[in-house]
Amino acid sequence: MQTIRIKAPSSDTGSGSGGPPIRHEDALPLLAGTAVTVGAVGLVLALTDIESPLRAPFTLFFLLAAPSAAIAAALRGLEPWGRILASVSGAVAVNLLVAQAMLALHVWSVRGGIAAITVIGSLIHLLVLVRRLRRRTPTRRTS
Repeated sequence: MQTIRIKAPSSDTGSGSGGPPIRHEDALPLLAGTAVTVGAVGLVLALTDIESPLRAPFTLFFLLAAPSAAIAAALRGLEPWGRILASVSGAVAVNLLVAQAMLALHVWSVRGGIAAITVIGSLIHLLVLVRRLRRRTPTRRTS
């Protein structure tokens, strides 16, 4: 019987394909871009009423990610895990409040709900941006 010898791995820390190593700092923008793309596809699929097996999961991702990202941007002072938990909980609360308000007013529609969540998430982002710009504006002092 013959034994097969396996070479010991080399000392490089690459990904195994001979390319440069992948760092976590490089993966974060890629992950964020992928999340934005999936959310945008979910928004388009839901608003245009295109029949696709990806419509439900991508739309659900958008409905959770859009308000969650806006709330997370507003909660920059918290630690990462606390911010994630608070922003996801806030996103679920926003979705439930929109659905409850639309049902109580007898104006429920899928497109209307998605549009309302989009507007609310955009307003939260806009308020965060305005608040940050106000902090950066230098105050004029007259002496």
